[in-house]
Amino acid sequence: MNGRRADGVALASELARRAKAGPLACDLVVCPPATLLVPVAEALAGSPVALGGQDCHPGADGAHTGDIGAAMLVDAGCRFVIVGHSERRAGHGETDALVRAKAAAARAAGLVAIVCLGETDSERDAGRALAVVERQLAGSLPDGATAADTVIAYEPVWAIGTGRTAKPADVAEVHGHLRRLLRARVGDADRVRLLYGGSVKPDNAAELLAVTDVDGALVGGASLAAADFWAIAQSCR
Repeated sequence: MNGRRADGVALASELARRAKAGPLACDLVVCPPATLLVPVAEALAGSPVALGGQDCHPGADGAHTGDIGAAMLVDAGCRFVIVGHSERRAGHGETDALVRAKAAAARAAGLVAIVCLGETDSERDAGRALAVVERQLAGSLPDGATAADTVIAYEPVWAIGTGRTAKPADVAEVHGHLRRLLRARVGDADRVRLLYGGSVKPDNAAELLAVTDVDGALVGGASLAAADFWAIAQSCR
């Protein structure tokens, strides 16, 4: 719930300008609020920056006032959609089963599902971080998922918007565990992109992106400033 039309278009236009000028060593995706999808899509046209939604309904269509279907996101110009973000799991009571259904709906519509998971501070302090993400991955990943249609984003809840960032060793442990779990579920598991999200900023992005099995970042607050988001993107090598 950040930004109005002028803000969203200005941000997208600046990212598109920078991306066209290059060089760009990574894929860039922006996921604005639903009200901004169409104008942002227009601002990104002709650039290598892709568009994504922040959520979708598990159903294809129907009487679901206030919701947005995956096919509607495609129609607005999206190629990606985030599902299971911690703010939706916590604030809307979304279960692993619901996240799985949303991811399946996204894939059926031709979108790449960015499936989010991560532990809370109490779960980490109790030594349950790996068990939590293992449960979430098992329950949230649809059967038949591939690297072409699924991205996994590890976002420790205690590091989102708090200024706290997971230590590289902690990130490596969780991402390594997720990679091993994916190898038992996905045929091309080593090609599935694993993103880290949690207070990623220009000054820590390079260190985090250098961690083994970290293939990118799910950027939060820093994505609201074009210069910061671009600096993070430039940390990719």
